[in-house]
Amino acid sequence: MTFPSWPISGDREEELLRSVLKSPQWGGFHPLVQEFEQRFASGHDARFGISAFNGTVTLELALEALGVGAGHEVIVPAISFVSTASAVSRVGATPVFVDIGATSFNIHPDRIEEAIGPRTKAIIAVHFGAAFADVDRIGQIAADHNLWFIEDAAHLHGAQWNGRGAGSFGVAGSFSFQNGKVMCSGEGGILITNNEDFSRRARSIANQGRQEGESFYKHFRVGTNLRMTAFQAAVLTAQWERLEEQMARRAANVRILKALVTDVPEICWQDEPPRMTRSSWYLLCGRFHSERVTRDRFCASLIAQGVPCTPFYPHTLYQNPMYQHENCVAAPCPNAEAYIRDAFWLPHRVLLAEPDLMPAVAAAIQQACLGLQTS
Repeated sequence: MTFPSWPISGDREEELLRSVLKSPQWGGFHPLVQEFEQRFASGHDARFGISAFNGTVTLELALEALGVGAGHEVIVPAISFVSTASAVSRVGATPVFVDIGATSFNIHPDRIEEAIGPRTKAIIAVHFGAAFADVDRIGQIAADHNLWFIEDAAHLHGAQWNGRGAGSFGVAGSFSFQNGKVMCSGEGGILITNNEDFSRRARSIANQGRQEGESFYKHFRVGTNLRMTAFQAAVLTAQWERLEEQMARRAANVRILKALVTDVPEICWQDEPPRMTRSSWYLLCGRFHSERVTRDRFCASLIAQGVPCTPFYPHTLYQNPMYQHENCVAAPCPNAEAYIRDAFWLPHRVLLAEPDLMPAVAAAIQQACLGLQTS
């Protein structure tokens, strides 16, 4: 089986990159950067976009702009990429790890409520794989306890909840454009927000403490340079223009594939919340349960048959070596610890294949569940 390679680029990326090369401004002050920020933000129902050179620093920037730091706690899911937690540690606050749902792959709202204490300042909810965390309930919890709600939407470019864009529900949404994401520029990130005061603070910090309309050499706060380059914005403009078509292809292939494996009881696919009206299908996530075949053998069989498959994270965030000496709080997380033994994902490039390849992927899944090996 042959699947599309990733990243995908074409004539549009080359055209926009050449336009930057021929311009006198290659850095973050090129008009293309601001144009991309506005297009991406408005495409997710947000008023403001603040781009940066990667999606790790956008999380740090959000926390710093909100005044989160030493003496504060931030509730985060026990399962995510390390940036979700390290951003909290980098600003001097303490990550509080809580469990995820049994089939949602996302932070459990009940566990959030249980973890709130006098030092809690914010909640970071990760939208994992292909599905939103419960933004309605988490947003209400945050409002009830006067907490900041930040969306880590690195997996949900273009996705919608009740027709409203990912990243627009909390005070800020953070997106990554790292090499594997459904929109990528090698590295890159953006914060989106509808909060004008937050937008001003975040942009000032990311632009060395400057303020809009003031002198280039006048700095009003201690900031730094997080600016996205024009080269990144050029690539991302082309990626944004292609996203809608790619999302439609992935969504159609998911429907075909799931229909073909409905008789495979060993797999429980990630929940698709009914209020999620559109997904980017960054990952097709599942949990594997069998008395005959382990998750690792299942993944190895798929890979041997030519289907890319990853056997989930090897540990929870709090089991990372750095959190053996860095400040953190870890609530009991039985679901998260079960996931690292039985969960897996198929990457989005599998879902970009021609639809007539999906029966072969389904057959590979069925064979892997039976513990069969193919030549």
